Amino acid sequence: MGFYRQDPALEAWLEAAVGRICQERGGWGGAISVTCLISDGDPQGGAVSAWRGASLAGDRCRYPASVIKLFYLAATEAWLAQDLLIDGQELRRALADMIRDSGNDATSYVVDLLTGTRSGPELPPEAFHRWSEQRLVVNRWFEALGWPEWQGCNACQKTWAEGPYGRERQSYGAALENRNRLTTAMTSRLLQAVMAGEWVSPQASTRMRDLLARSLDPAERQADPENQVDGFLGQGLPTGSRLWSKAGWMSQARHDAAFCEVPGLPPFLLVAFGEGAGPATDESWLPGLCRALVDSLKAPVSA
Repeated sequence: MGFYRQDPALEAWLEAAVGRICQERGGWGGAISVTCLISDGDPQGGAVSAWRGASLAGDRCRYPASVIKLFYLAATEAWLAQDLLIDGQELRRALADMIRDSGNDATSYVVDLLTGTRSGPELPPEAFHRWSEQRLVVNRWFEALGWPEWQGCNACQKTWAEGPYGRERQSYGAALENRNRLTTAMTSRLLQAVMAGEWVSPQASTRMRDLLARSLDPAERQADPENQVDGFLGQGLPTGSRLWSKAGWMSQARHDAAFCEVPGLPPFLLVAFGEGAGPATDESWLPGLCRALVDSLKAPVSA
């Protein structure tokens, strides 16, 4: 990967750690992708030399569930910088609900603003073609960055509680071939840029980081059953840590993208996608992976 330097020891550790997770659960057969980056320099400076990392199936496209909302947030900041959107209280409320609470209604509103499209009944072929082309503007933006990690990814669909209807279902394709798709590598690269203050501008990156910040306070987590910490990577962090993250989950997926600061350890970025009923319903594998990484950083990383 071009946005960090390869670390063979970390790669061996990652392969062994994921192998243990799968073995303990009877084998998940290629269901997991992970990209891990460790900052050996200033994470606010995005130089490749400041990051070492490893990836396991990091270029495999998977349905991202609500992790896609991180990309819609990033696109919104890019649109605002180009005066393609008008900033205001209602937009900021929607972005906060989309990221902090993973709200699907808020996401629908944001996607409408980004693309100039609207949900509605099915469309005849010509009108549907025009609508579909307009829906691709977020894809075209990321493609224009020239990041090789974007290859195969797709960010053109809303997120749903019950599922798409009308032209939205039409857009998915008969075999759902046009669903959203992301890789852990691409998600890591975007989150790295945000945490380094390099996405759009330092001010835009700061706004994004503020929305991605998660409380690790037990009382606050207990008060919010969908806190995006418990059952995800953040649950594996020790007391005193700090977390910025965006999780995604549904009946066939459990994902998380997290940047973590642990006292006495270098900051690290961990993105893990688990696909299928096994990873989706197992609330222990993501915290376990994060806990194992923390433990490994307290000693030399080895397999």
